[in-house]
Amino acid sequence: MSAVIQDAPRLRVTEIFLSLQGESATVGVPTVFVRLTGCPLRCGYCDTAYAFRGGESLPLDGVVAQVAAFETPHVTVTGGEPLAQPGCLALLERLCDAGLRVSLETSGALDIGGVDARVTTVMDLKTPGSGEVDRNRYANIDRLKPGDQVKFVVCDRADYEWARERIADFDLARRCEVLMSPCHGEQDARELAEWVLADRLPVRFQIQLHKYLWGDEPGR
Repeated sequence: MSAVIQDAPRLRVTEIFLSLQGESATVGVPTVFVRLTGCPLRCGYCDTAYAFRGGESLPLDGVVAQVAAFETPHVTVTGGEPLAQPGCLALLERLCDAGLRVSLETSGALDIGGVDARVTTVMDLKTPGSGEVDRNRYANIDRLKPGDQVKFVVCDRADYEWARERIADFDLARRCEVLMSPCHGEQDARELAEWVLADRLPVRFQIQLHKYLWGDEPGR
């Protein structure tokens, strides 16, 4: 009797490209991005709606090989919502095994418990202005590691106050680094910076670097 050989894992991929990290603690660092297809959320400010559907079905080995070809040590797996694909966890593990510095950008709506401990998880907490605040999976907060990051995208003053309350309620700054950025085109960056300073908020203020360099151009 011949052995049953299971199909190799496959992922639906929108794009794999080299750019500068536009957000997070490694902002400005050359990084390979693997953008997986599909997302269960529909945030009002989403700039990657082109990744909701379509994409190309690729074997796990093929994705890892494409990443390696860029000869760049930093790689970010993003979306869409990458954890919506079961093969994402295996991809993260394989990229870590290859000696790469791996980060995961996730909406925070899906369980991060299975993410390889070597991965830096950058997890959103969706503000009311996103339109998806009810999708936050607060149980994920207890799964965050000291090297992980929580991100708030602020659309207005109400979002800022909501984020400030969550930072205090969950003592987020003691768990991991907290990122806060203005929603591009909606919240004035200087105004948000002034709020952060006035409240001595324990966050890293950031502006989406890639937006200022390339706008909404896919693959950048």
